[in-house]
Amino acid sequence: MRVRSYQEGDDEELYRLGRLAFGGPREPDPEALWSARPGWTGLVAEHDGAIVGGVKVREYRQFFGGVAVPMGGLANVAVHPHARGHGVANAMLDAVLPHLRERGQVISALFPSVPRLYRGRGWEQTGDYQRASLRTEALALLPKPARRPVLRRATRDDLPALQDAYLSVASTVDGMLDRATAAFQPEKVLELDIADVVPGPEGSVLGYLAAERPDGDRLVCHDLVARDGETALGLLANLGRWTGILEEVSMRIVDPAWWQLVVTLPVLQDVRNHPWMLRVVDLPAAVAARGWPAATHLVPSTVDIEVTDEHAPWQSGRHRLVVDAGTVTCEPGGTGAVRLHARALGPWFAGSADTAMLRRAGLLDADPADARLLDLLTGAPHPCRMADSF
Repeated sequence: MRVRSYQEGDDEELYRLGRLAFGGPREPDPEALWSARPGWTGLVAEHDGAIVGGVKVREYRQFFGGVAVPMGGLANVAVHPHARGHGVANAMLDAVLPHLRERGQVISALFPSVPRLYRGRGWEQTGDYQRASLRTEALALLPKPARRPVLRRATRDDLPALQDAYLSVASTVDGMLDRATAAFQPEKVLELDIADVVPGPEGSVLGYLAAERPDGDRLVCHDLVARDGETALGLLANLGRWTGILEEVSMRIVDPAWWQLVVTLPVLQDVRNHPWMLRVVDLPAAVAARGWPAATHLVPSTVDIEVTDEHAPWQSGRHRLVVDAGTVTCEPGGTGAVRLHARALGPWFAGSADTAMLRRAGLLDADPADARLLDLLTGAPHPCRMADSF
């Protein structure tokens, strides 16, 4: 068996492989072929001249500390049924780590179907992708905004302003994607049944709603983005006007502000969560790429760590994190006072787990005082979320 780069002639075999793994029609939709969309690279595993496995790496950037960090999103990981249990998936993951590093994708995220597989190669559960189901009456009973916003259908000219409105929220939430790489097709929002904007001054957008109206008695809301509370109330009130027509709105939770602080949540909530996992691929480069807002309030200080990472040996060993003048760097050396498993790096980097949690999980070994700076840097623990699945 060998693992090699994707070639355009692999499309039909990869489609059949994907259909076996994830389902779908026997005859491929041209848009479902690997070559149909830009913004990714891929690897395939080959045995006796036939493709037995594949993994796609989407080109993303993910916000941490207010800065979009280059991230490789693993998707379409599949192994042919007859080849399972023979190390094909592990071989592809071993090959994808240097592949990610060579392309400057210093972290990697994925939505796991087999968490044990990915934990074995250093990914760890870090954040959430959530969708909530709400009765339309609950939205209709929310307080009305002081001034009812005027909505209109979005046009192609609005796309940059929609992206600006989204970034005003996403850049403040650790784990969100910036939706600005070639892997995204922003014009697709115009194909949805509902793509309504609240216009702002000078061509800006104060908020927008993107949703579909499928068959049945519910509305599927993909994005509800608002720059302020009044705009959020206006958009939610517009959803409440479906009362009597639809029973339910299925809402992807993009902004935790409206979900936690604006919507009146029932005692019991129906929220579907799809956890995602994160891995640090190149620790020094990832530290350099991330934002560290807390560092501006810290005195010059250091923490010595030792990383155990057999699958990414370039970052295994001793490092010193240095905080100075509001910046954080990762240098080789130090005493290795804080010992971290590769699986600990993702949750620590994201701030979803503090060192006490990592210690209890057996992923960190250190005196609590030696590890304290790691928590101060990320503000851990706090929720991390993504509003895009792949």
